[in-house]
Amino acid sequence: MTKHKTAVIFAGGKSSRMGKDKALLPFGEYTTLSEFQYKKLNMLFSQVYLSAKENKFDFKCPVITDTFKEDSPLVGIISIFETLEIEEVFILSVDAPFINQAVIESIYEEENKEYDVIVAQSPSGTQPLCGIYKKSILALAYQQLEKNNHKLHDLLSLARTLYVPFKDDTLFSNLNHPDEYQQALKILKNYSKSYR
Repeated sequence: MTKHKTAVIFAGGKSSRMGKDKALLPFGEYTTLSEFQYKKLNMLFSQVYLSAKENKFDFKCPVITDTFKEDSPLVGIISIFETLEIEEVFILSVDAPFINQAVIESIYEEENKEYDVIVAQSPSGTQPLCGIYKKSILALAYQQLEKNNHKLHDLLSLARTLYVPFKDDTLFSNLNHPDEYQQALKILKNYSKSYR
């Protein structure tokens, strides 16, 4: 299998609704959700990074720390392209553990130079932290930062964005609340290899 080039897992959120840092919660056989996601993406990408305010992880991994004081995915995107000499990156949120190889490959099948961003869209809405971002987005990202507008949906509406439709919301489940985390642990017990 040919690996894609670069992926970054966004694991720097405040996790205010969870009550504790969800990136560091145990998940399956791994001591943290971050490591679970990292190991999964390492099978699909040549280089995988974690994006956070600091290196808070208990396993060996390259970390991209934000280059701005603000705390948002927008800042994370800017920091990636300021730190790495790359033209594009696949971004995945740490709290979406059931996004699998099939989803990622479906997004890459739509890869086109005409677009700045190619992201998933499920029945519940756009999934901005599951998709390909190209360096061409950087100028717009700086403009949004200057306006103090950190909403990724607004950034995507300004960019040349392709939305890739998916029929199953389950794959895009986010672990924002303690009950969602507990439900994910139950699902994980029946976790098939197709998710890995």
